[in-house]
Amino acid sequence: MRIPPFNPYFAVVIGVISVSTSAVLVKLAAQAPSAIIANYRLLLAVLIMAPYVLLKNRHEFKLIQKRDWVLSGLAGIFLAFHFIVWFESLDYTSVASSVVLVTLQPIFAFLGTYLFFQERFSYGAIISMIIALLGSVIISWGDFQISGAALFGDILALLGAILITAYFLMGQQARKRLSLMTYTFVVYGISSVTLVIYNLIGGNNFFGYPADHWLIFLALAIFPTFFGHTLFNWALKWLSTATISMGIVFEPVGASILAYFILGETVTWSQWLGGSIVLFGLFLFTMSTAKKRKVTISQKS
Repeated sequence: MRIPPFNPYFAVVIGVISVSTSAVLVKLAAQAPSAIIANYRLLLAVLIMAPYVLLKNRHEFKLIQKRDWVLSGLAGIFLAFHFIVWFESLDYTSVASSVVLVTLQPIFAFLGTYLFFQERFSYGAIISMIIALLGSVIISWGDFQISGAALFGDILALLGAILITAYFLMGQQARKRLSLMTYTFVVYGISSVTLVIYNLIGGNNFFGYPADHWLIFLALAIFPTFFGHTLFNWALKWLSTATISMGIVFEPVGASILAYFILGETVTWSQWLGGSIVLFGLFLFTMSTAKKRKVTISQKS
């Protein structure tokens, strides 16, 4: 294998910092509905990608089979609704709770591969899942003590984790036959169309937002999308999936720190305790399933 152009571990660090900005940026765009924020994040990402994909990879569109279009379409729809419910969760609960709970996605993904692809569970995977889910219960219980709205936000975040898992399961077959950029371009495009239709039906305004909101929309398309997940996927050429997954587990930590300094959000004792247990469980889960898991990078953040 050739020498990487720069240190892949550094790429993972930059990726973690970048995806950690996602929840905070969504919170800062408080005057825009969640579906509009999601719409512009994906639409701007598609527009940024378009010149490269259409010039360099347009031949790949001939390789997309009918079944791939169907699976990519379903993946795009699930991705769109993942963003809607996860962004909506941030209106009700804190960044710390929302990001920790949506980070449970690898566990839901492994459950999905068990149901659809007959992946076997090791005892270590089962124990680590129980630990992580126990942590999520502690977070939700603590948030319920604060308000029912916070608990509702936690439920939306968990639903977001389930939807991103569906996106992962639907798209993995089509992803095998296409390059990362082409597949992402197709799925983001379908997600954008889905969100446009959703916003039209919901009567959400596409314009009339403050100038800083448009900068936030652009920042969401650039930082968590390209400097986040694109770098993660690039680093997969040089590092193991377990190493990348360990980096992603630290996203809630980065998001909570940014939320503290930028939004003034504090972390409650239940969030500290539950979040630590969730991250510990995810760490054990990643280590126990490292040899079995084929894909660990989601497009959530």
